[in-house]
Amino acid sequence: MPLIYSNQRFFPMNEPQNDDREFKEYHFTVPDGHTSGIRLDKYIASFIQNVSRTKVQKAIKGGYVTVNGEVEKSSYNMEPGDQIDIHLPIPKPPETKPEKMELDIVYEDDDLIIVNKKAGRVVHPAYGNWTGTLVNGLMWYTDELSDPDSDTVRPGIVHRLDKDTSGILVVAKNDETHRRLSEYFRTKDIERTYWAIIWGTPDKKEGTITGDIGRNRSDRKKMAVVPDGKGKHAVTHYRVLEYFDHLTLVEARLETGRTHQIRVHFAHEHHWVFGDRKYGGDSVRYGPNTGSRRQMFNNLFKSLQRQCLHAKTLGFEHPTTGEMVEFDSELPDDFAHVLDMLRPNCQPSFSH
Repeated sequence: MPLIYSNQRFFPMNEPQNDDREFKEYHFTVPDGHTSGIRLDKYIASFIQNVSRTKVQKAIKGGYVTVNGEVEKSSYNMEPGDQIDIHLPIPKPPETKPEKMELDIVYEDDDLIIVNKKAGRVVHPAYGNWTGTLVNGLMWYTDELSDPDSDTVRPGIVHRLDKDTSGILVVAKNDETHRRLSEYFRTKDIERTYWAIIWGTPDKKEGTITGDIGRNRSDRKKMAVVPDGKGKHAVTHYRVLEYFDHLTLVEARLETGRTHQIRVHFAHEHHWVFGDRKYGGDSVRYGPNTGSRRQMFNNLFKSLQRQCLHAKTLGFEHPTTGEMVEFDSELPDDFAHVLDMLRPNCQPSFSH
C-alpha cells in the first residue's frame, strides 16, 4: 500500500512537546498477503527513499516509530494489517557554498543560462550530495541566480535532470525569469527532446507511451507505471532514429515531466534504456549473450556506468524578448562511444 503523507503532528513517547525541529511523517498499513516475519527496520528502509537502515534503527530506538500505536524494537516481525506511523526529524541542510568547477555553458544572457550538464553530477544539494553539485558550481560562476522562494539550496534551478542523465538544462538568473520559465514547464509550453539507446525494437517508428507514474510498491526508491489514478499522468512521445543489433536509438519528447519518466516508460514497454542500473538496462536483454557480443556489452556497461540518456534540445519562448529560442547539445563521449561500438553490427536503418 502506498505511503500516505500527513500534516498531522504526534509526539513519540520520549519526544518533548516543545521540540522546534521540522519532521517528515509517513503513515501506512502493511497490506494483506504480506509475508509475515520481515523485520520492522528492514520493511521501513525499503519504503522510504534516501533513508538508510541504520537511520531507521536509530529512529525506532528513539521512539519516532510506532506500530499499532506502540513503540516496538527494530527486530519486531511485521504482520498484515499493522499500522505504522513514522515521525522522522529532518536534519537542517548545511549551507550551500560556491565551488570552483568546470561548467559547459551553452548560452548566457542577462536573464538565463543554458548549461550542458555532464553525467554523474547532481543538479542541486540534497541528502547524500551536499557538495559538488551543479548549483555549487553555478554559485562560483555567478552571483546572479534566482531565489523566488528564498530557497538557499536550489538557487536558479527551474527543472532538473537525473544525476546520471547528461544534457541541456536552463537556469534562471532572476526571480521574474524563474517564474515565467516555471510557468512554461507547468503549461507544457516548452519543447524538450532526449536521445536514448534502448533495448529491442519498438513496434512502430513513431509512437506514444502513456501511463501514470508513481512509487514502485515493492521498492519505494524506484518509480513505476501504476494503475490510472494511482500516480501522476505521464506521456512520452518517441521516434526511431537508428536501428542496431537488437537495440535502437530513439528521440523522446516529453509532454509531461515526471521523475525518471523516460526510463520508467521504456522499461514498462520492455525497452529498457541501455546501461540503466536502476531499471534493468545493464544486462543483455535481447539477442545472444555469448562470446564476443557478451564481452562487448560487459565492457560497455563497465565503462559507461550510467544510462544512455541525454537531454539533447530545449526550446521555449524567451521570457524577456518573446522570441522562440532553441538550444542543442552534442552527445557526450561515453554515449557516442556506445554508438560507435553498435554501428558496425547494425541492422538496416533509416535516419531522421
